[in-house]
Amino acid sequence: MRDYVIMTDSCCDLNAYMAQQMDLYVLPLMLHMDGKDYPNMLDGSGISFEEFYRKMRSGMLATTSAVNVGQFEDAMRAVLAQGKDIVCLSFSSALSTTYQSAVIAADEVIADFPDAHIYVVDTLCASLGQGLLLYLASEQKKKGLSAEELAAWAEQTKGSICHWFTVDDLNYLKMGGRVSATTALVGTMLSIKPVMHMSDEGKLTAVGKARGRKGSLKALVDAVERLAIEPEKQTMFICHADCEADARMVAEELKTRLGVKTVYINYIGPVIGSHAGPNTLGLFFIGSER
Repeated sequence: MRDYVIMTDSCCDLNAYMAQQMDLYVLPLMLHMDGKDYPNMLDGSGISFEEFYRKMRSGMLATTSAVNVGQFEDAMRAVLAQGKDIVCLSFSSALSTTYQSAVIAADEVIADFPDAHIYVVDTLCASLGQGLLLYLASEQKKKGLSAEELAAWAEQTKGSICHWFTVDDLNYLKMGGRVSATTALVGTMLSIKPVMHMSDEGKLTAVGKARGRKGSLKALVDAVERLAIEPEKQTMFICHADCEADARMVAEELKTRLGVKTVYINYIGPVIGSHAGPNTLGLFFIGSER
C-alpha cells in the first residue's frame, strides 16, 4: 500500500499544533483587509487572531479568496514527487471555490504521475466541523486505512458532522450573502440571536431563534442532547470569534450536563471570521443527522 498525505485548507480552523500532530498538509486561504493581503495561517502568523478581531471590532471589513488552482498544483506535485498519494478534504463547496480548485488541480497534476492517486472530497463542512472530520480521519489513517479507503470513509462520515452555531450580528452574514437582508434586519431589530447549522448540502441555514446570548448558547447544547450519538464517548470541538469565556462556559455545560469528556476550543480563523463576525460561537459533534 502506498503511503499518502491528508491535504486540506486553513478553513479547518484547527490549531497549528494539532494539525502538525495529525501530519496534515494545510493550504491557506487569503484575507484582504485594510489594503493588505494576509494568508489565513493556522498559527496566526499571517495576522494574529487578536489583531484580526480588534480590526473587525473597530469597523474594518474584509474580503476573502479561496485557495487557487496553482497553489493546489504546486502542493500536489510536491507530495506526488515523494511517491505518496493524496486524500484532500476541502472546505464546503457551497461556501468557497476551494474544492473546485482542488479538483481541477488534481486532474492537471495526475497526468504526470500515472502510478499515483489523488482523492478530493468535498467535506460539506466548515471551521472546526471540517477540523473534526480531519481529526477523525487522522485516527482512521492510524488504523491502517488506505488512501482509497479513507476517501470512502470521509464521504460516508461527513454527513454526520453536526455544525451548530450562533452569531452576534447577522449583518456580517448578510454582507457575505449568507443570509438575506430581510433576515438580518428583522433579527437585529428584535435582538434575536439566530441558531444556525450546516445543512446536508453544506450551506448555512437558520434553524431557530433565541432571546439573548445565554439563550442562544443553551440552544447549542440542547442540539447536542437531541442529536449526538453517545456524547459521553465523543471528542467535541468548539470554535469562537474572540469570545473564549463563552466557549469555556459551553464546554463546561457539555461536561456537566452530558458527560462529554474531551472538548477542544480554538479561534475561528480570519477567513470564516470575516463572514461570521466577532462573538460567533460554533459547536461540532457527531450526530444522527445534521
